[in-house]
Amino acid sequence: MTVSSTLSMAATVQQTKTLDLTTTQDELNFRRAVQLSSGTAAGQADKVFHDRRTLTASATEDLDLAGVLLDAFGGTITFVKIKGLFVAAAAGNTNSVVIGAAAATPWAALLNSTGTLTLRPGASFGAFAGAADAAGYAVGAGTADLLKVANSGAGSSVTYDVVIVGTSA
Repeated sequence: MTVSSTLSMAATVQQTKTLDLTTTQDELNFRRAVQLSSGTAAGQADKVFHDRRTLTASATEDLDLAGVLLDAFGGTITFVKIKGLFVAAAAGNTNSVVIGAAAATPWAALLNSTGTLTLRPGASFGAFAGAADAAGYAVGAGTADLLKVANSGAGSSVTYDVVIVGTSA
């Protein structure tokens, strides 16, 4: 299988302020992107997982990054390095989606073992390693491979989208 990826994020902001005789303007176009070809070295990725998932009220799940997730073709994925992680909470959620801090064998390369990230309804998060970064975010099969995702509260389910791009070596 061949994998070709573009991981990107952008912020475009325009500010204006009217003064006595002029109007000043500040424009920001902040863009970062990484092109990844197929493979396992620097600037490459060979594994992709993506899914829309739903958690019932107060539920949690551990996404096992090493040997349990399935790719789009039904093949088992074992990530050794994560090059990009993107998570988006559905705008229609009532509760937040909380990422990180699995009880056992947490994947701690990005958020540390106790760190979490809370995505309120409609919020998104993305992180990616640079194109020249061969290391990415390490995954340790059986020791540091669980990405916990939790519904922050009772009463309603939450839906989230997840995209993980990485390497098998």
